[in-house]
Amino acid sequence: QVQLVESGGGVVQAGGSRRLDCLVSGFTFSRRPMAWFRRAPGKEREFVAVISWSELSTYYPDSVKGRFTISRDNAKNTVSLQMNSLKPEDTAVYYCAAGRTAAYSDTIYKNQEDYVYWGRGTLVTVSS
Repeated sequence: QVQLVESGGGVVQAGGSRRLDCLVSGFTFSRRPMAWFRRAPGKEREFVAVISWSELSTYYPDSVKGRFTISRDNAKNTVSLQMNSLKPEDTAVYYCAAGRTAAYSDTIYKNQEDYVYWGRGTLVTVSS
């Protein structure tokens, strides 16, 4: 059974930090790119960060670049998102997702359609 379980959400003050973790089971985690997406209130889900299977490739949109860092531990089947200098506009439900390809590729995938398994999300609220 495929499971992606996010943790670490909560309320944080603007300027603060938060670390999200996603524990994965039920498929070959180490072969796939992993990503974080988020859905802010009243908005579409958007891409936040991606990391390739080897950790050699990462990518962030300008909205979070320099503030967020994605990492993974293939031995522990976890992917994490370290969020610093948080802003109220970072308030959202954060989802981890596993890439559709399982071919040890370092290609960067930024579209939701490239991801086949999703967690249920964890809410991060940044207060001003």
